[in-house]
Amino acid sequence: MRSLAIIPARGNSKGLPGKNIREIAGKPLIAWSIEQALESSFVTDTLVSTDSPEIADVARASGALVPFLRPSHLASDTAATEPVMLHALAEMERNRGAYDLILLLQPTSPYRTSGTIDRAFEKFVETGADSLLSVVESHAFLWQRDPVRASYDYCNRPRRQDIKPEDRRYRETGSLYLTKRQVLVEQENRLGGEIMLFEMNEKEGLEIDSLTDFVVLESIMKEALNQ
Repeated sequence: MRSLAIIPARGNSKGLPGKNIREIAGKPLIAWSIEQALESSFVTDTLVSTDSPEIADVARASGALVPFLRPSHLASDTAATEPVMLHALAEMERNRGAYDLILLLQPTSPYRTSGTIDRAFEKFVETGADSLLSVVESHAFLWQRDPVRASYDYCNRPRRQDIKPEDRRYRETGSLYLTKRQVLVEQENRLGGEIMLFEMNEKEGLEIDSLTDFVVLESIMKEALNQ
């Protein structure tokens, strides 16, 4: 199987300007995802899709392919990820032939332990799934407004250890997705067909959306590097 890793990195980040190339634990943020993809024995090509020449330069220096810059209509605040993936796939297949699997790695989730990506591929192949997403188990008690109601029975508040396996809930981390090419092209969605959950550890499920997230995750990553 030929697989394409796509790492989307828009230049105009609103929440944390310049976050994709901001240094974290000694490397630009995007470099972590690039290096993890390059280390995988399942990834054929590693591509960064960006509209920023500065990000492109950092990505190339980290070993990624950046043969084109993303068009402006795919780099707006409202642009969805799937059109970015489809554009990247079409551009790459024009010169490098067809791929079987698409791996989406979000650079804002830089902490993945050694072998995580390969384990995701192995589970994908073993289960015969059509798409896969990374998750972490969630013990959050969720509420909504108007009308106010809970996602659990607050009159019989459950303890974590008492939750049955079939009642456990999982949070989508956004760290990685695996999709068969046919599913992505036909459904224009990274998820479709037989969907499989790939559980990560809690630290791998952390995502950078703010400076606080950045500081917390950098501390975790530095600690892991020093072990």
